[in-house]
Amino acid sequence: MIRVLLVDDQPLVRAGLRRILSEREGFEVVGECGDGDEVTAAVTEAAPDIVVMDIRMKHVDGAEATRRLRRRTDAPPVLVLTTFDDDEVLSAALRAGAAGFQLKDAPGEEIIRSVREVASGGAWLDPAVTARVLNAYRSVPPERSGASTARQELGAGDLTTRELDVLALMGRGLSNAEIAERLFIAEVTVKTHVGHILTKLALRDRAAAIVFAFDHRLVEPSG
Repeated sequence: MIRVLLVDDQPLVRAGLRRILSEREGFEVVGECGDGDEVTAAVTEAAPDIVVMDIRMKHVDGAEATRRLRRRTDAPPVLVLTTFDDDEVLSAALRAGAAGFQLKDAPGEEIIRSVREVASGGAWLDPAVTARVLNAYRSVPPERSGASTARQELGAGDLTTRELDVLALMGRGLSNAEIAERLFIAEVTVKTHVGHILTKLALRDRAAAIVFAFDHRLVEPSG
């Protein structure tokens, strides 16, 4: 079972997420919060494997709640729920260390996939918000952006052919499982390649790798 903490100021949204993230699908909702200021204490009490976090809440938004949570050495990964009008807070959540971004109105199957991917240590970008995440990441000052350092010091030529393949598919928003299926390799092998890519290019996280893929034309914006 994947232990989930739900954070959203709308009870109906939390109820909907509970139905989607059911025991039948391999999830256990171990706690709920109605605002970001409740998250740290709830994580201490419930010990979730992942926090599914609304981005806009009344008192403490998802970005600030994520920032506070990431100060803990044992912090679980955060999957942020977002909508199309959240650019400013989306950027803040990215800088705060969120591991994934999922549209609230996505189909249930997509939400299940994103929660599983992030809970397993991966990252997730809803294809519909990829361009906005790219713009948000590029707005981070150079000293905080791994992609900026990589562009100055390294090139895509430092990667093997297989790593370039993986990086290009990451840039298209594919999860590790989808990349494994596309390249006919094991998912654990994809995770190994992703780790090598981040290390070789001195990138902070998957979002930085996606930016790198776009900036080096491994992925075209129209694609």
